Amino acid sequence: MRLHSLVRPAVLLVGAFSCQVGSVLAQAPAAPSEPAVAACPALLQHTVPRLQDEKPQALCQYAGKVLVVVNTASFCGFTPQYAGLEALHAKYKDKGLVVLGFPSNDFSQEGGSNKDIAAFCENTFGVKFPMFTKTTVTGKNAHPLYKQLASQSGAVPRWNFFKYVVGRDGQVAASFGSTTGPSDARLIRQVEQLLAK
Repeated sequence: MRLHSLVRPAVLLVGAFSCQVGSVLAQAPAAPSEPAVAACPALLQHTVPRLQDEKPQALCQYAGKVLVVVNTASFCGFTPQYAGLEALHAKYKDKGLVVLGFPSNDFSQEGGSNKDIAAFCENTFGVKFPMFTKTTVTGKNAHPLYKQLASQSGAVPRWNFFKYVVGRDGQVAASFGSTTGPSDARLIRQVEQLLAK
């Protein structure tokens, strides 16, 4: 009897302490949650090899960014646009812009190997924006990314340096032909509007 009478108050004391601790924990502020990661839109759900080393790259890493997607070539009258594309990328990258370059031989002006193209872009124009291996951008064999770009915009590349501007939501907002350079006021205005959203 005496042992029972000693144990019972102890149990009550432990129970009361547990309730108080539970009450304090319930009132404690929640830990800050991790910042929300942008969902990967269907347009970017592709893996493509990087130009320099052909290592697979998930395009989902660019989810939530504003993109300028451009098919390029080394032996084209528009090839000097590489410099303007790099300047565009450098100017706005901290605000969320990424230029994505896809060398293509669809118009018979990109005959070199991926390593040759990478060396040419870096050594001639100082290109640092992401570039990928030679890609088919037109016709039935077009890369699925380019099929989606064409489907969304209603426009297919008619020559090298055709540009798609894609919003943070993964939707094509505009497309520009080869004669519209990276410093064109209309292209810049479109990029700035999307970055501001």
